[in-house]
Amino acid sequence: MNYSSGNFEAFAHPRKPAGVDQKSAYIVGGGLAGLAAAVFLVRDGQMPGKQVHILEELSVPGGSLDGTERPNIGLVTRGGREMENHFETMWDMYRSIPSLEIPGASYLDEFYWLDKDDPNSSNTRLIYKRGQRVPTDGQYTLDEKSVELIKLIMTPESKLGRTTIEEFFSPEFFESNFWMYWATMFAFEKWHSAIEMRRYTMRFIHHIDGLPDFKALKFNRYNQYDSMVLPIIKYLEGFGVDFQYNTTVDNIDVDINEDDHTKTARKLFMHVDGEQREQQLTPNDLIFVTNGSITESSTYGSHYEAAPVTNELGGSWTLWNNLAEQSEEFGHPAVFYDNLPEKSWHVAATVTIKNSELEPYIERLTNRDLHDHKVNTGGIVTITDSNWLMSFAVHRQPHFKQQTENEVVVWLYALYSDTKGNFVDKTVVESTGEEITQEWLYHLGVPETKIKALAKQENINTVPVYMPFITSYFMPRVAGDRPAVVPDGSVNLAFIGNFAESPTRDTVFTTEYSIRTAMESVYTLLNVERAVPEVFNSVYDIRTLLRAVYYMNDKKKLTDIDLHIPKLVQKTALHKIDDTWVAELLKEAGLL
Repeated sequence: MNYSSGNFEAFAHPRKPAGVDQKSAYIVGGGLAGLAAAVFLVRDGQMPGKQVHILEELSVPGGSLDGTERPNIGLVTRGGREMENHFETMWDMYRSIPSLEIPGASYLDEFYWLDKDDPNSSNTRLIYKRGQRVPTDGQYTLDEKSVELIKLIMTPESKLGRTTIEEFFSPEFFESNFWMYWATMFAFEKWHSAIEMRRYTMRFIHHIDGLPDFKALKFNRYNQYDSMVLPIIKYLEGFGVDFQYNTTVDNIDVDINEDDHTKTARKLFMHVDGEQREQQLTPNDLIFVTNGSITESSTYGSHYEAAPVTNELGGSWTLWNNLAEQSEEFGHPAVFYDNLPEKSWHVAATVTIKNSELEPYIERLTNRDLHDHKVNTGGIVTITDSNWLMSFAVHRQPHFKQQTENEVVVWLYALYSDTKGNFVDKTVVESTGEEITQEWLYHLGVPETKIKALAKQENINTVPVYMPFITSYFMPRVAGDRPAVVPDGSVNLAFIGNFAESPTRDTVFTTEYSIRTAMESVYTLLNVERAVPEVFNSVYDIRTLLRAVYYMNDKKKLTDIDLHIPKLVQKTALHKIDDTWVAELLKEAGLL
């Protein structure tokens, strides 16, 4: 696999790979990774579209990137996507996807212009005491505990192993605003992998100043399905790509040669509309497998019903299990789905507000008009004293094109699943949409005498979704638990998505990771003569590291930070660098 930075290869068009006209591709899973693989196959691999087959177990593409109106239930989306400027493979792909909104523009153009005209920011990130802004909102309150983050970065992954976040950090670390920002923005919990937290810290260190106010983030105009998925579908249909829905791949027979260690996929075992089928494969048939899924087996409640609890493994997990039985190199799926703590995040909900009486409780936090079609909360608002650790977000309205002008759609989630609410005497898992609404209105500061009446369906409709594996990405793991994107010796088999191990230090639970693994797999199996863009190397930039020290210590000067060295030594050292380039860098970072 070849990587590059800069624009020499970024703007180059690769020549057609040898023999590609004689090859075909079967992509298991029509989520973002699978769709991206198809894009790279037809755009850069120049494979005829009719020879690309996307096998999707659901009746619609998009995977976790959903957004729909469920009959007799209401508008629902299981989540939202946070993007940033250094999603290198993502923007590489979307520069080629035509916009559905602006004739003659790409989706990248559309997104870029939207962000220029309406840049993201948050006016309130943390609230407590029933709708009051936390006084220290905007500060990390780490103090000397910032040293623990530096220690994490300095510890190699091989040394961390299955260490959890809670095992690595001191109890005082979790009392900081930094942890509240971090945990709720990325959905990290204390029992998650310290390795994954280290990767996030290194990957997004250039956004250290944009974490409290979300200026680092970028969002779509509409929900993730309408904005991100539909343009790709239209693009692929233009190439004649074959979409096969209601198709579950149960197993793939892989021939593993013990002599030369090659691995060749030979047969697909599938259920299509409930009927069992088999598909013979040759080495010219390339197989891209989305192994595992965080939204697999989702169940839906309604305003008057809780979402049913389930731990059933769906098609992608079953397929991964069957592949893992054939080779240790295909990973260990149970590490990610088995024995998840009861407290783990499982429930998110989509709220459709129909009564304008509720709007001032949000607008007093955002200082923004909910109906001006611009950024609202700018990301999640976290309720720090919520027993459920609830957060909510109001994106640009309308979030769904079929919304009426008076409606406002809100997405909310609860990070803790095993604790009873502050107002509702149930866990979020046990709660109906109406009860989740009551708990949220309580924390917004709605008078208790009005809560139950305003939470009725004629005023607001809330659809809860239960997702048994939503935080599986972050479970502690070691090398080998996730299969390599292209296993050693693979002739025609690759793994894509967030449960595949990219050779880079990129971070899971991002759209970028899905697209990165898709690009890596296609470029490798087809030997595309174009490099995959490197992960942005901000962690190796001394300027970025110095800025991180400044912001992690709440904008203190170097002389005010406890460096755990005698003051005389510190003063002498600073005097020696006067009028040097080092002093210039420290001043640029705000440390002097």
